[in-house]
Amino acid sequence: MTSTGYRVSADIGGTFTDIVFQNTQTGAVRALKVLSTPQNPALAVLDGVKKGLGEGEHIDFFVHGTTVGLNSVLTRKGAKVALVTTENFRDVYTIQGNDRGEIFSIRWRKPEPLVSVEDTFTVRERIAADGTVETPIVLEELNAVIRAVSESSYDAIAICFLFGFRNPQHELAAEAYLRERLPDIDIALSHRVSPEWREFNRISTTVMDAFTAPVVRRYLSTLVEQMADTLPEGGRVHVMESNGGAMTADAAASSPLQTLLSGPVGGTIGGRSLAEQTGRANLICVDMGGTSFDASLIVDGLPSISNETTLEGLPVQMSVVDIHVIGAGGGSIAWEEANALRVGPQSAGSVPGPACYGRGGVEPTVSDANLVLKRLDSSNFSGGEMTLDAQAAETAVRSLGDPFGLEPAAFAQGIIDIINAKMADAIRTITVQRGIDPRDFALLAYGGAGPSQAAALAEQLDIGEVIIPVHPGAFSAFGMLQTDMRHDFKMTWYGDWSAASPPELTQAFEGLEDQGREHLKHEGMDETDISFERSVDLRYEGQEYVLTIPAGTGRVDLKAVRDRFDAAYQAQYGHSSATAGVEVANLRVAALGRLRRPGLPSPKDRESHDIRTRKVYFDGAEHDTHVVRREAYALGDTLVGPAIIEEETTTTLVPPGWRVEVITGGHLSMTKIDGE
Repeated sequence: MTSTGYRVSADIGGTFTDIVFQNTQTGAVRALKVLSTPQNPALAVLDGVKKGLGEGEHIDFFVHGTTVGLNSVLTRKGAKVALVTTENFRDVYTIQGNDRGEIFSIRWRKPEPLVSVEDTFTVRERIAADGTVETPIVLEELNAVIRAVSESSYDAIAICFLFGFRNPQHELAAEAYLRERLPDIDIALSHRVSPEWREFNRISTTVMDAFTAPVVRRYLSTLVEQMADTLPEGGRVHVMESNGGAMTADAAASSPLQTLLSGPVGGTIGGRSLAEQTGRANLICVDMGGTSFDASLIVDGLPSISNETTLEGLPVQMSVVDIHVIGAGGGSIAWEEANALRVGPQSAGSVPGPACYGRGGVEPTVSDANLVLKRLDSSNFSGGEMTLDAQAAETAVRSLGDPFGLEPAAFAQGIIDIINAKMADAIRTITVQRGIDPRDFALLAYGGAGPSQAAALAEQLDIGEVIIPVHPGAFSAFGMLQTDMRHDFKMTWYGDWSAASPPELTQAFEGLEDQGREHLKHEGMDETDISFERSVDLRYEGQEYVLTIPAGTGRVDLKAVRDRFDAAYQAQYGHSSATAGVEVANLRVAALGRLRRPGLPSPKDRESHDIRTRKVYFDGAEHDTHVVRREAYALGDTLVGPAIIEEETTTTLVPPGWRVEVITGGHLSMTKIDGE
């Protein structure tokens, strides 16, 4: 029997784990969902892979997104970290920066650091701003750290010396001294984690790397071991990075911080592929799963990327796809506070799950509300893998609705309206609050619950088109198969841009590219598949923050880069100054390794399916609603609401006054009917 190979991706969510299989020869894609296993996330992945692979089928390539590191920070269940820094600078991490966060709030509190001042140790040493050694390091003072590790059971050590990014010799000396005496402890060095200026931000980033490292490494080690029999000989487990690229599990273990936003970025990368395929260059990508709601942007065909983010209020210096996450999903729990209805951020997750799952949940959730409104098919949920308990859903909704004097259907609509308002506000955070008009974008909705809420979100934001992609319930996992290998490298280079030396800048970029080439070759990439993207951080003189501007290839052209900066500043802030001085802060290189993958097949021809009709609530009233299978519609076919489109991984809700058309790639385009 001929064996068929597949490229496989897995997106591990709080409620479901999505698995996507792509045939390496034909490009054909199939997807499935399995309930997540919070006690060991790898078990759900293995279960899904086992269910999805038939006889004579095998994995050629495997990539997955994980929230293990992120969850360890959110729950404060990471490693116990000892921080080592320069003498007299013990309090930098505790004092934090001068950004007050919410400048008009009298209740604002500084974010809680991951390491207390009692767990911070200092050493006599000093590197000057130009990288010269002012005070040699006194290694014997590290003995206090060694004793503390033995007495207090620290799991990791974070070392961040002043100007360590300029000259790392003291950090390296401290690491060597500690490793000789503490061979089994994780050690994070700031010049490796983030060779960039801003002392508090660099310490915060290094501490977060140390905090997540043991948890991420333990998880990856378990997954690699358990996947060994499933992957081909020599095959590697790959992990999504926060920057939208992929890396091997070995690279992820050495740079655990890069996995923090590993899960949500897959959908944004899938959005980039869809933008290219359909010609919709501007997309608002929204992923509504069982636990969270993730919003991101595709602008002019490319994901919006930042060079720094915050997590739990603490800064993290690394390239990330700019994603805004809130606690809003199908499992979000409705609850009462001060005689008012609240929904989320608490989630029923997969254990026990919403009441309708029949796994012990009793509190009403968004999924229960949708089932009460008859928007979900209780007998055909998750491709028929689960049967939903409609009576349990109604009982849960009624238990909370009765004190408000509302019948289950009316109260369920209230739950949906509240969660929609929260998600619309999340979208405004990444659009309106940044001077971006959401009406200039199409809404790309995916995730297990996204397509059922998409039209209502679009109406709140006055967005004219909603796109429901192929395999929407597993679109984040699908997007992971559209990515390439990527590693980001950076260095601080401060000075007047007009006075910079193009040969020296070019040499510095080439040095960063050499680092990237070495990393990618170590991960098995061929030289012919490696490329680089250069950029610089620029700002006008007297300003604090920067814009990251492409620097082109070859010899650096100072004027061309300056012109791009002025244009970018004009686009972002509505003004610019061609005569003002410009400063350079950092140089950056993205090292890319092209992963070879098959093209996507043409959409299938329509399949014959019966059209059913059932009563479904819209705007407080029942409507006769067509219930159809997505496979029954081919390229160019249209459907007018009210309708429900069912498929293996999700349900798409088409309200009255909306029209659906199958467009390029087999995606669905929903638009309002004129006059409705």
